[in-house]
Amino acid sequence: MLDSLRVLRDAAEAYRAAATAAGLTWPGQAGPARPHRGAGPAPSLVRRLFAVDQVPEQLTWLQAQGWDTERVFPNGGWLLPWPADAGGALANLSFAIGTPFLWRQQMPLFHFEIIVYTFVLAGDHQGEIWRYEASPDKWDSVRAATSLAALFSQWTAGITSGVITYWDDLQELFARADEEGPFQLLADRADELGLDPLAFPVSVPPTWFPQLRERQRECGVDMECIERGADCQNDLLDAIGAVRDSLRG
Repeated sequence: MLDSLRVLRDAAEAYRAAATAAGLTWPGQAGPARPHRGAGPAPSLVRRLFAVDQVPEQLTWLQAQGWDTERVFPNGGWLLPWPADAGGALANLSFAIGTPFLWRQQMPLFHFEIIVYTFVLAGDHQGEIWRYEASPDKWDSVRAATSLAALFSQWTAGITSGVITYWDDLQELFARADEEGPFQLLADRADELGLDPLAFPVSVPPTWFPQLRERQRECGVDMECIERGADCQNDLLDAIGAVRDSLRG
């Protein structure tokens, strides 16, 4: 869903406050703020690339904050700026199989090395945040949060509960881990802390695949596509190539 700008601003500010309280240096905190490259309306390429008539103002607001200059999100994640070309943006959708919306109508928004979070731009799922891991054996297309504000709220709760901590040596935020790994720690404490493990950019272990598949069904993912795996991805890659070629023409 699309948050009101007030709700989104409040959630983002709560996250910023929690992150800086944990020890993170926020962009502009240690000196003069850098120019906000994303300020202003979305570039026309965004509408053409993702086949939408309008770009939600929530994205325009977020891009205007200048937060794409540092790794200020959990697990060293960063905000992706407006796409400058079709190649990189479409490549980030290479594992977006089986989505209950048009695969093209989502913009890669947060990057966590092997996991990408996207913002759905149109349709019944507009405003939702979806996640995809670049792994050929998981096929983990699933909703990470119902909205941007909900995502920020989950990350804030992760920090305040101590599940997400600041690492001095890397000067970034990371999920804590026990002997079974960071995702299992999130899952074990989910009910106690009100956390959704899938809101956090942590790789889903095979032991949690049954729960993942159930969540995918709840989110409307095409489970036949998930079962086809690589074959379904090949269809997606063909579609991505066709879009890339059409934009060059």
